[in-house]
Order: sequence, then structure tokens, then C-alpha cells
Amino acid sequence: MVKQVKQLDRVTIRFAGDSGDGMQLTGDRFTQETASFGNDLSTLPNFPAEIRAPAGTLPGVSSFQVHFADHDILTPGDQPDVLVAMNPAALKANVGDLAKGAAVIVDTHDFTARNLAKAGYGHNPLEADDLDEYAVHPVDLTGMTVEAVKDFGLSRKDAARAKNMFALGLLSWMYGRPTETTTAFLERRFAKAAQVRDANIAAFRAGWNFGETTEAFVVQYEIKPAPMVPGTYRNITGNMALSYGLVAASVQSDLPLFLGSYPITPASDILHELSRHKRFGVTTFQAEDEIAGIGAALGASFSGALGVTTTSGPGVALKSETIGLAVMTELPLIVIDVQRGGPSTGLPTKTEQADLLQAMFGRNGEAPVPIVAPQSPADCFDAAVEAVRIAVTYRTPVMLLSDGYLANGSEPWHIPEVADLPRIDADFATEPNHVAPGTGKAAGKDTREFWPFLRDEETLARPWAIPGTPGLEHRIGGLEKGDGHGNISYDPANHDLMVRTRQAKVDRIADTLPPLEVDDPSGKARVLALGWGSTYGPIGAACRQVRGAGFDVAQAHLRHLNPFPADLGDLLRRYEAVLVPEMNLGQLSLLLRAEYLVDVVGYNQVRGLPLRAAELAEAITGLIESTTHPASNGATRGARQEVTS
Repeated sequence: MVKQVKQLDRVTIRFAGDSGDGMQLTGDRFTQETASFGNDLSTLPNFPAEIRAPAGTLPGVSSFQVHFADHDILTPGDQPDVLVAMNPAALKANVGDLAKGAAVIVDTHDFTARNLAKAGYGHNPLEADDLDEYAVHPVDLTGMTVEAVKDFGLSRKDAARAKNMFALGLLSWMYGRPTETTTAFLERRFAKAAQVRDANIAAFRAGWNFGETTEAFVVQYEIKPAPMVPGTYRNITGNMALSYGLVAASVQSDLPLFLGSYPITPASDILHELSRHKRFGVTTFQAEDEIAGIGAALGASFSGALGVTTTSGPGVALKSETIGLAVMTELPLIVIDVQRGGPSTGLPTKTEQADLLQAMFGRNGEAPVPIVAPQSPADCFDAAVEAVRIAVTYRTPVMLLSDGYLANGSEPWHIPEVADLPRIDADFATEPNHVAPGTGKAAGKDTREFWPFLRDEETLARPWAIPGTPGLEHRIGGLEKGDGHGNISYDPANHDLMVRTRQAKVDRIADTLPPLEVDDPSGKARVLALGWGSTYGPIGAACRQVRGAGFDVAQAHLRHLNPFPADLGDLLRRYEAVLVPEMNLGQLSLLLRAEYLVDVVGYNQVRGLPLRAAELAEAITGLIESTTHPASNGATRGARQEVTS
């Protein structure tokens, strides 16, 4: 049979099934094939919080979405073009997200009366008109998989587990993905279980051959590689990029890396990854709780190491007292918060941006902490290096705000040259720095001593002295210290001075930040879309759509949220309206209004999923139209309220 080959510029595929169907592995393998082919890509894993939800139910559905293209893309896609559904629950949970005309490949094997009832179907949607808007391909994936692997001596239950590899083979054929990487992966993964290895490889090849020979699929699709800057690339998740960034910063600062952490979704992968890098001087400590984890990390910083702790929002609440101690002792400390849906346990496996105010103010007293936020999975590497630069240079704890989407999502990463990474100078104190009172040249004797709170004139950072350095003994702890000498002080004027000095030290970080980059191609935009964190991709994609429709819009993105860049106020005042999309109820909007007295417009969703570019584009367009053609001030306010809601 001669198959038609159709050229596409992009496609979004979602694999969905029960949490035991291997959808995350299937999606990951398809992603690796796509990365090796050279497409640009972005992924969105989505899985239940329960370790094993009831099989065949909606709460147990796990999915993996991958968007890939022959050009630069920014998001994992709003609506899948293809859905692979392994059971009725997977179909019901995901079909509402599809675009009209999308292809739906359904494993018919589990469409029994019992499983349909579990998913909430009163009838079989494959036998009714429920799916008339889509191109539906009913395929007995399970039955064909069992037949394909029958010679390997597996039970029927074990044989059926390879159906995800059959589906992967079929989709690999449909989209011309290279198969060598998956075959090599299966050989490595199941090297000690020959039957399982051979069965999975056979199922994968059977899926490919089915696509090649069946009359059910007459079109094969081609998406050419995307043009990229020359260099070495790899597909990387945000958590892995953060781990690599911490190791790189450790090497560039000549500081041994110590991670004190308690496992918590979705930050645990950083602990797992860093534990593999002992050859770079990395020490990982899995503590008994969040408080012990950060306490150990701060102790490591006191001893002259690069102290790091990782957590999510609930863990930040527990770590807050020790973060305040790090502020008072003025020691470098990296606190990584991989944000998830809250409050409390909330949505452990879903994404959110709702910890910004907690990072800003979630401590007792005046305890300013710098905040850095990466914008994409690959950017987590650079954000980690930047967080370490600030912490070490200014002797301060730094909050790094990632989130669940960045942590688990992936994209191609252009691996940097080591020579291009910044050097970070710990500049440890090595000798006394102050002439003792009552001595000096006039007294005929010059006695030197160490004052732990004498400050660098440029950064206001205090000296960092490694314990045991002769002559540098000093007092440290959570009680207020006297300016310069560092002895405990309850003097009101001294406390006021130290509070203001610690704030001024954080404020001075803004002096080292580059000017904000503004994407305003026409230079005529009246509206600015301003974001932070993982909203970068949806905002960028939305702005492209808006410009494609003939409107002008500018985009800027904040990496540094405390302190804000020095030129942010001027930027906000350049535009008639500023839209701030966030996955919270308006936390950055609140800070901007307070700091700059600019009436920014919020666009806020807290669905546990990334923002959708198409919906955001509509909001931007509406704001542009209300700014360009306001019937009255009241009409403009009404339009802005609609965007906010």
C-alpha cells in the first residue's frame, strides 16, 4: 500500500491512560525520539497525586502531552491534535480539550460495560455520535500487543503491559520518529529481564509495522527539524536543569555543594539528581523533616559550603524560621521552592504560582530575601547560577521560585561552554579586619581583631569567615548584632540601623541587574504583557497570535522579583495599559501596584495547569481594543475588569 505523506509545521500529541499504563514513559520516549530528530519541543506531564488511584476511574488518569514543530515554540500546546486514549476514563477526561477534527486513537479492548460505568459513561461513545467532531480510530491495541508478544512466555496480564510500546511504535511511524533511541533504551532498561526486554521491543516494532501496513492509517506526517543555533543540545526537565545549575555554580565558586532536603512533590527529583554527582563534591542529606533539612543547609553555609535546600510551598512554611535566621546571620543559602497547587496539601502534582507573597513576606520581622524565577525548563540552569551569584556575593538567603510545570516539563537545552559561565568569588575572610579600640598608631600599638559585621562598601555584604580560621573567632546567631563588632545588641537605634542596612543590601542587587528586555517589534504598542516564571511561554505565544492578527503588543518578563530591576518603573509608565498574567489571584499585580502606583490589569487562573495561549491572546486583544477605542473611562474600566475576571 502506498501511504500519503503530509507535511506539517507542528503537532500536539497527548498520551492518556490509567496511571499503571505507562503513559509518562511513553510520552518521555516519544519526546526523546523527537529531540534526537531535531524538532523544537515542549512537554506537559500530568499525573494523579495518588500513588495508585482506582484503575479505570477519572482520578486515576495519567497523561503526557508533547508539542513539537519545525520552528521555535514556547508552550506544550493549548489543544491536542492527537489523543491516544487507553481506556474509557482516559477518553472522557481528555476529549474536552481537543480541537475539532483532532485524531483520536482509542484502545477498544477496555470499553466494556464495567469500565464504561467506572468512567461515568451510560453508553459506549464509540458506538454513538459523541465523537462525530473528531477523526476516531478504534484499535484493539491490547489484543494486538498480546498477539505480538505471545512467543515470549509472558502471562496475558504481563503481555498486555507492553501495549504502551505498541502505541509508541504506531505514533513513531505516523510522525516519522527515529526508533533507534527507544530500542536502545529498552535494551538498557530491561537488560536483566530478557523476556520483558524482548517483549517490549517486539510490541514497539509491531506498532510500527501496524502503521506501515494497515489501511486504517493512510497518512504519515512529516515535521522537519527546527533551525537552531549551532551547538550541543539535549532535552532537559526543569528539575534536572536546576540540579546542573547548582553543580555548575558550585564549581564556578569553588564551594562544595551541600543539599539538605526532605522529599516533597514536585521538588524531589532535585535531591535524586544531585545525589548522583558526588564526584563534583556534592553532598546530599535526606533529612527527617523540612526543618532539619534547612537547618543542615544553613549549618553547611556557616562552615563555608554552598548550602541549598529544596521544597514546595508547604515546606517553605516550615522552613520560614530558619530562613529568617539566615537573614539575621547574613549567610548564603539557596531555598528552592518548586511551587504546586495549594493551600495545605492542595494539588501536589499540579502547577501554580501562588507562593510569591510567601517568598516576599513569609517570615517574622523585616526579613528581606532576594527572589529569582526561571522562565522555562532550560532556563532553570541559568536561574540557579544567578541565585548562587546573589547569595554568595551579598551574603543572603535567596529564594528560587520554580513550579510544577517547569519542574516536570522539558525542552531542548543548548549546553553552555564552561568558559562562558560566570565566576563567583566567595572571598572568604582570611585575617582580622579592624583596629581594636584603644590601639592604633597614635597609641603606639596596632592590635587587629575580626569584626564580622564590617561591610563591603559596594555590596554591603559582611565578611564570610570559615569556623576555625585563626584570629577570626566571632559570635553568630539569631539575636540582633551590633553594627560592625557583631556583639549582641538590644539598642533601639542599632536595631533600626541593622534592619535598614539588611534591606539596603538587598536593594543594591538591582544595581547589578541588566536592563529589562522588551519585545516590541513595531515600537508602537500601547499595551505591555508582563509576566514572571513559567507564564513566559504562554505570554510569548499569545503575543505572537495577537501580532499575527494585526495588533501591536509588547512583552517583558521578570526574572528578579526582589529587588525589581531598576528600570521597571519607567517601563511600566511607558504603556497605556499593562496586563499581568499569573497562575494565582494577582500576587505580582499587588506588588507592582504597591511599588509603582501603576494600575496594572490582572489575568488570573489557578486551574493547576499552564495558561492557555489562545485564551490569553483574546484577553490581550480585548485590552488593546479598550485602550485604543475607549467609549469612556467607565467603558475602559469595565473592559479591564472583564480581563481580570
